Amino acid sequence: MTMKVSKIYGMDIYSDGGKFLGRAQDVLIDLEQGKVVRLVMEPLSNVSKEEAKRVLREKSVLYSSVKSVEDVIMVSKAGTGAQSTGLE
Repeated sequence: MTMKVSKIYGMDIYSDGGKFLGRAQDVLIDLEQGKVVRLVMEPLSNVSKEEAKRVLREKSVLYSSVKSVEDVIMVSKAGTGAQSTGLE
């Protein structure tokens, strides 16, 4: 499946149990692998490193947990929260 990243911005994110998690505000991309890594529900621009870690830990989902992107983004519950922020 291919899709423009710009289509993802502002989409509602729900768990597979139907819980509203937030809206996609930012997308993290691994440029070396050319893959989307995370969807972030708070903007990461102009924040400190510590604030960015908090946002990634509390307000993001792993893209690998995304089950569907249609009218909303559906993610498996296991993918919510951050195991590794990549900012260590």
